Amino acid sequence: MTLISENYHRYFPLSAEAGRWGLEMTSCGMARTAAGVNYPPEKHPADHHFDWKRGRVLDALQIVLITEGRGWLETRETGRTRVDAGMAFLLLPGVWHRYRPDPRTGWLEAWIELRGAVVDRLLDGRIFSAKDILRRGAIEAGLEEVLERVRRRVKKGPAGFQPELAAAGLQALAICAQMATERSGPSRIQRAVGEAERYLSEHHAEPVNMEALARRLGVAYSHFRRAFRAQTGSAPWKYVVHLRLTRARRLLASSDAKLDDVAARVGFSSGFHLSAAFKQAYGQSPQFWRRSLERGADSGG
Repeated sequence: MTLISENYHRYFPLSAEAGRWGLEMTSCGMARTAAGVNYPPEKHPADHHFDWKRGRVLDALQIVLITEGRGWLETRETGRTRVDAGMAFLLLPGVWHRYRPDPRTGWLEAWIELRGAVVDRLLDGRIFSAKDILRRGAIEAGLEEVLERVRRRVKKGPAGFQPELAAAGLQALAICAQMATERSGPSRIQRAVGEAERYLSEHHAEPVNMEALARRLGVAYSHFRRAFRAQTGSAPWKYVVHLRLTRARRLLASSDAKLDDVAARVGFSSGFHLSAAFKQAYGQSPQFWRRSLERGADSGG
């Protein structure tokens, strides 16, 4: 399941029922910021709005996923860090922070905000640390799928507390906890894999020679391939195919572009090759998948 690009945001009132669950989602949304556009948007409550100069402190925990573009995140604990497509970061309650897209690229971000006894216990137990808030490979880990379920539920569900959203929030927290890795002193091969992830996220639509990429990063290809799979959960070429298919699904869902045009834009040599990869990954052709979306829209689903 891939995030459908759609600007939206919801802020939910606090609920007495949420206390019995120990977790509630107080905010969620998605926003595309085009290259050269001022950031952040101005359509948020005063306690959530911020500017780059002053930054912001929240009283809840936010998980932010960047699916396109790149930018920067800065906290007092981490300093300024580059954030690339496919990465997520956690904004912990009481921690000053600021973030923004690179004005040359813009970005597409999706987020959820959580609070409650569950969050408090995780923070008290040091499951999450203000010094370790970045998560690489977040899309591969399933975070994008969770946020897409949230989007669909919010668009269809009632305005009040929804247990399904609380459950999705718990799953997102679990994914972020599972992705946590030791940040100090990464090995040479770990650094190479991280650099490869960033490169492939930005250049997946271009021809890619994995052996040449490994040589450029200064590591043997056999070691690179094993480390890449261990670190991301996917072989290097499958990782590229996933990125291409993810972008293809967005284009198919949001435009009337022909299959050959979509293929050219995401890196497949033809519509035939895109269709074959799509069917292998999702069990149906891109044409059928697009028609099913159209039928759902026509029926109000």
